[in-house]
Amino acid sequence: MPSLRIGSRGSQLALWQANHIAALLRARGHEVEIEIIHTTGDKITDVPLSQVGAKGGTGKGIFTKEIEDALAAGRVDLAVHSLKDLPAELPPGFELAAITEREDPRDAFCSRHFAKIEDLPRHARVGTSSLRRQAQLKAIRPDLDMHPLRGNVDTRLRKLEQAEYDAIILAFAGLNRLRKTELVRQIFSADVICPAAGQGALAVEIRAGDSQVRQHLSFLDDPNARKATTCERSLLSRLGGGCQVPIGAFAEIRARKLHLESVVADPDGSQVLRDSRDGDDPERLGHDAGDALLARGGDKILEAVYSRGLSVPPQL
Repeated sequence: MPSLRIGSRGSQLALWQANHIAALLRARGHEVEIEIIHTTGDKITDVPLSQVGAKGGTGKGIFTKEIEDALAAGRVDLAVHSLKDLPAELPPGFELAAITEREDPRDAFCSRHFAKIEDLPRHARVGTSSLRRQAQLKAIRPDLDMHPLRGNVDTRLRKLEQAEYDAIILAFAGLNRLRKTELVRQIFSADVICPAAGQGALAVEIRAGDSQVRQHLSFLDDPNARKATTCERSLLSRLGGGCQVPIGAFAEIRARKLHLESVVADPDGSQVLRDSRDGDDPERLGHDAGDALLARGGDKILEAVYSRGLSVPPQL
């Protein structure tokens, strides 16, 4: 079997993901190497993620561009990403060879002293890295003081342990993969805090048309995860969003139908638009939900977000 080179970010979670895929490939007889690649999102740590686009340029693919450059140059054969970090539309020259079986995509409330968000005192200090979480949290608890939270999982948990925050919100998938769930107190249902599109899923990216590598990776592709995340990313694409906009999407199969929960929200929580619908065609379902949210005022919310420089500009 041919040797394969994986491109990955250097964070603890990213390396867990890369090593997870590497182990599965080695079990199939491949020799595998992992190359650590530092991305723009890793280098810019002095501003909230939602403002990296304003500071660093386009803002698209802030955790993936340098890895894709290495992939295009042939330095690596495949890249392993958290799917939620990928823009809704991949740049030309790349494709997703596999979307792996999905971990729990929901968001987790982590705290040392409080069992759930309702127990937090007024003006409690809550850390989160995303406008999506901030908006939905503020809709539940407008009194909370929201503060940016950057760094890898260990750094974020350490800040919580050191009482810099009363609570922080993280993706449960990453905590579970790293076996760091001790401070998880509450898991939010999608109708309370809708996850990011693709959250909990790993994406394996390759050069477009690389049929040999695609064939070697085909066993990693999970049909249900592919169907659900295709739907979520279709909604994201229709709304013109990257990974740091106040848009949530969660699709799952219910009674042989695909069910999609989606949300567009003002970052201050003053307006939260939700949509819930079923369908058979993943792309059509996501597109239709996006149309519905735009028609109900989502276009104005997103236009205001972009005009305030809070996130990246919409895709064309």
